[in-house]
Amino acid sequence: MDERVRPAVAIIPARGGSKQIPRKNLERVGGVPLVARAVHAARAAACFDLVVVSTDDDEIAAVAEEAGARVVRRPAELSGDTAASEAAILHALDELERDGERFEIVAFLQATSPFLPSAALAGAVGDVRRGESDSAFSAVETYGFLWHRGTDGTAEAINHEAGQRPRRQDREPHYLETGAFYVFRADGFRAHRHRFFGRIGIAPVPEETAIEIDDDAQLQAARALAVLHERPGRVPARAVVTDFDGVHTDDTAIIDASGGERVRVSREDGMGVALLRRAGVPMLILSTEVNPVVRARADKLRVPVLHGIDDKEAALRQWAREQDVALADVAYLGNDVNDLPAMRIVGWPVAVADAYPLVRAEARVVLRRRGGDGAVRELVERVLSS
Repeated sequence: MDERVRPAVAIIPARGGSKQIPRKNLERVGGVPLVARAVHAARAAACFDLVVVSTDDDEIAAVAEEAGARVVRRPAELSGDTAASEAAILHALDELERDGERFEIVAFLQATSPFLPSAALAGAVGDVRRGESDSAFSAVETYGFLWHRGTDGTAEAINHEAGQRPRRQDREPHYLETGAFYVFRADGFRAHRHRFFGRIGIAPVPEETAIEIDDDAQLQAARALAVLHERPGRVPARAVVTDFDGVHTDDTAIIDASGGERVRVSREDGMGVALLRRAGVPMLILSTEVNPVVRARADKLRVPVLHGIDDKEAALRQWAREQDVALADVAYLGNDVNDLPAMRIVGWPVAVADAYPLVRAEARVVLRRRGGDGAVRELVERVLSS
């Protein structure tokens, strides 16, 4: 093999437009944008010399670069609804060759598969590299009885005889293409201009990973499944920002006759904040609440506070710049919908156990502890253990 030809590249087409879900590739599942999830999966496979995102969108490009990918800018004529993915892959390969980079094997990954299995991807690359197949695709094994509707509206059996119902153990499985990834030899792809050619191999993937997001219902299902797939124990953040009500408190207040408020907080949380402070990890309390109790508690904890803040996202961006901390390295702990703008810009959006359902759905980590009942301490321990 020519020494200038590198073994393998992963290419992720991610255009900005989408009819069913506007800007779909930036939607978050498990607190991470879909395009970033695909980049992370490719990098975790540990078999690629380069991970590339092909896009026409500035924001997608920024997210992809932050996740560790190289961006290839896709022209407008290859970014519409009718443009084939193969055309975007060919364009990316052409752009890489102009930079003097050629590859033996190409993996085409789809960002709309949020649970892309890195081990199966690496296995498919290995199969193609060893010559066991020329192209391969991800698929789930199925023993389902398939039917289609005939021209007269009646059902017709496809993969079985309608009058026979053999047991599962007596049947050969079929394989359902998941759309998560395709792997192929670069030279064969250029010759055929299609993802399937030559000896086609099947890369089996776990059934629980086989969800592809095309509409909002599938997006919501993926967010619900993320809880089962990947709630990490550790949170390797370099800075911690928290809401106050519903995070440091149990989201209730006692109001006296003069209108003054009292809240319940956790001494356990106080110890956690002290440990974080001693470790030198920057922390901020960021709250929309104007009640003096917020500042009083922050002063007690010896933590900076910004309260009475309507635009949490802008305030968080400014604070991160002042601390010289990348937003990707910030953990934000929230509980309600007014926390979502801030949670959506950080690398570690975290929710307390009793957070509003939409907040839990968009969090990368959902804690075991409730607001006001040790949630802050739990987050601190996860950060420090990292």
